[in-house]
Amino acid sequence: MMAARSKIGLREIRALGQNQEIWDSSVIGFGARRQRSDAISYILMYRTAEGRLRRHTIGRHGSPWTPDMARDEARRILGSVAGGNDPAAEKIAKRSGATVGDLCDLYWEDAQAGRLLTRRRTPKKASTLETDKGRIDRHIKPLLGTLKVASVSRDDIERFMHAVAEGQTANRSRTGKKRGLANVRGGRGTASRTVGLLGSIFSYAVHKRMRPDNPCRGVMRFADGKRERRLSDEEYAALGHGLREASTNVWPAAVAAARFLALTGWRSGEALALRWSEIDLARRTATLADTKTGRSIRPMSHAAIETLRALPRTGDFVFPATRGDGRMTGFPKIWARIAKLGNLPADITPHVLRHSFASLAADLGYSEPTIAALVGHKGRTITSRYVHAADAVLLAAADTVANKTIELMGEREPAASIVPLRRSSVNV
Repeated sequence: MMAARSKIGLREIRALGQNQEIWDSSVIGFGARRQRSDAISYILMYRTAEGRLRRHTIGRHGSPWTPDMARDEARRILGSVAGGNDPAAEKIAKRSGATVGDLCDLYWEDAQAGRLLTRRRTPKKASTLETDKGRIDRHIKPLLGTLKVASVSRDDIERFMHAVAEGQTANRSRTGKKRGLANVRGGRGTASRTVGLLGSIFSYAVHKRMRPDNPCRGVMRFADGKRERRLSDEEYAALGHGLREASTNVWPAAVAAARFLALTGWRSGEALALRWSEIDLARRTATLADTKTGRSIRPMSHAAIETLRALPRTGDFVFPATRGDGRMTGFPKIWARIAKLGNLPADITPHVLRHSFASLAADLGYSEPTIAALVGHKGRTITSRYVHAADAVLLAAADTVANKTIELMGEREPAASIVPLRRSSVNV
């Protein structure tokens, strides 16, 4: 059933709710709709000369479409229809001859607008979209961009994968950020992950009826090659030295962030996005509403809490940027300075701190569910077992692992009661 008609203006557009449509009173068939995302599209319903009812999308509201511009375009299209044309069919025909580059643009537009959902039925995160855009621009378009979507075969995908693995797309190019430089190397890991993205893009093409099948299906990808790197006792001591050296001449919030990562095993993105409003210092918990694995409540050790208490509250973010009160974006470079001050190997990254925390917890005899609750593993967040806050067992586990970390970093004498167990490796 069609909604009541009125002349569409900016007021009507702004009042449009999710999954709603409005129809114009002055141009019959002209309307606007909003689906799940904030994006609003102008549409036109018309009948062809054969009597078929068509729905044609004029464009998205804003840059450049306004209600008046879209209404004028609707009048123009209706005139074309009266002359025997069928713009919706022409659009479908144009898509059938689309290139992979065109397909990537369509996919990116819908992904950025939040119309493509993940397995958790949520839009892709901004960081994931940025990674996808880089793989599209630096690997997919250069090698496959000119091929017709309908003609791409599994052999083409396999050749693409080996080309990326062999470094054929390697280059250094500037990004859109100030002084930003992308050093594209390729390699087997990049090739496998980019083929995974291509699989999603061609699934989208199948959904849009641009081709009947997905050419990525059945392609044997390289093994993921995830490293099981963790800090040795000597490297923990070097990290402690680096943090102490950095405390005199490096941005204090960044040093605190690095220390916090070592004491908690969190993902660096989770820590850098942490807000004061998400922390309950008294209960020693943090409630993270939107992590890689969904909503998660994390227990925090006394040592981690003391690290937070020492920070001034200058804005919403716990670890703010050097200027303003926004989120810190230069942490990778500052981490590199801390690692250099500690003489740490180049392959020690913030993610190695996460893996080391989990491995250290395993060394101390904690079970996988406990470790998963401490660091927020997929499918093992604390919210799946505890409703309101961390219980005493998890808080005690967080304290034990953090205290051992502090000891290894040379900030405390070894505790006589701690007996090292067998060393094991936990995939984080």
